[in-house]
Amino acid sequence: MASTSAVVVQGLSTPFLSGSRAGRTLLNAAIGGKSAVTGASRRLLVVAAAAPKKSWIPFVKGGGNLIDPEWLDGSLPGDYGFDPLGLGKDPAFLRWYREAELIHGRWAMVAVVGIFVGQAWSGVPWFKAGADPGALAPFSFGTLLGTQLLLMGWVESKRWVDFFNPESQSVEWATPWSRTAENFANATGDQGYPGGKFFDPLCLAGTIKDGVYIPDVEKLERLKVAEIKHARIAMVAMLIFYFEAGQGKTPLGALGL
Repeated sequence: MASTSAVVVQGLSTPFLSGSRAGRTLLNAAIGGKSAVTGASRRLLVVAAAAPKKSWIPFVKGGGNLIDPEWLDGSLPGDYGFDPLGLGKDPAFLRWYREAELIHGRWAMVAVVGIFVGQAWSGVPWFKAGADPGALAPFSFGTLLGTQLLLMGWVESKRWVDFFNPESQSVEWATPWSRTAENFANATGDQGYPGGKFFDPLCLAGTIKDGVYIPDVEKLERLKVAEIKHARIAMVAMLIFYFEAGQGKTPLGALGL
């Protein structure tokens, strides 16, 4: 119950959880009937012990804004007090940077796997694969760039709108290929983690009961931390791949494969 309470308290401080109908549903499910009703006020009181803040420098728990900035309270998954440039001082910017970190990290994880598998299968360096004459679908750089701007621009514009107006994009006109907008709705109430039958088909962070996706708060919190850790490693790996590509080298070549 202590861990669940901590999650609920964390969620109450997040407008995306407390400000939407899905968020209130998630909070009620997280409490699991343990709430206390006091007379006509029917207020919910949740008490949780504050967890100690973690540090990105081992064995160092304090040391000013470089190691323990006051604007990072440990509530974000994977928050270890790393913000030497003070980018997250403004709460609005902090939310946006976390959103950007998630999106970049997820693309980086896909890219790292694709780079290794693609070169191992075709033998073509990843930075030449799109324009290689022997590729399955060779395209010029201009064609690739234009296609990416068109497709990614549409998707990113929808994500931008949804960031400032959560759940506004899960409507029929925004998803014309879907019979129901519920497939693209935010099932968890947490920004950046939509869940649901479409975004969590294996039910890693929830269960499906009577055709309805029910998020599991404890599983979701563990997966958030695991995902952001892997995402950060993948982004560092991609940065290394870019430096290698500038020298005409590939990851597999650097490994002698």
